Amino acid sequence: MVAGGSGSRFGGKKQFAVLKGREVLEWSLAVAGRTCDGVVLVLPPEMVAQSARRAERVVAGGGTRCASVRAGLAAVPDDAGVVVVHDAARPLASERIWRAVIEAVRLGADAGVPCVPLADTVKQRQDDGGLVTLDRARLLASQTPQAFAAAVLRAAHAGDKEATDDAALVEAIGGRVTEVAGDPSNLKLTTRLDLLLAEALLADGPMAGSLVPACTRLVEGPNALAGDDR
Repeated sequence: MVAGGSGSRFGGKKQFAVLKGREVLEWSLAVAGRTCDGVVLVLPPEMVAQSARRAERVVAGGGTRCASVRAGLAAVPDDAGVVVVHDAARPLASERIWRAVIEAVRLGADAGVPCVPLADTVKQRQDDGGLVTLDRARLLASQTPQAFAAAVLRAAHAGDKEATDDAALVEAIGGRVTEVAGDPSNLKLTTRLDLLLAEALLADGPMAGSLVPACTRLVEGPNALAGDDR
């Protein structure tokens, strides 16, 4: 569980912000505890000592997301066969998604990654400042949790490489990454607006479901892609 970011765009450590009476971090820890055999929590160094009881292992993160993942991976038991990496900034990831990505690896994939289709037309900026439209039908927004064959993930992180998510590192060494159905409501908290959207999605009543499409349009931009939890 990667929760070592400073939350610069959020205006504070978003993993400790309150969401429906619980810290953002606690929502993810609860699902991880129901779906995994153990949890390694990666926190800012100054928060480790006071958070020792939050998970089986609590370790200090590094200067980048990948460095934090490597710190957590070093604390995972050597005999673990499947490792799930999740950004704590996605507190609404469902148990269904967690189990689906794990199952994808158990069925033979090197990685299982939840993805959702893009709602907007995507443009690519060229070196000369011009724009080129990409084929939206072939593009997906990736989310976390992402599950991996443990040996493959360790190999992908060898050499202190950097990427926006762990699946990209696995792709780079030729690993087989499998798509799993994600969920538009599995939003990433990047700004205070995202916290308000998460509150709305967790609200009881008929409005909660109707908010999903609107929230998707608002948050499925660059800030919603799985990557740096900062």
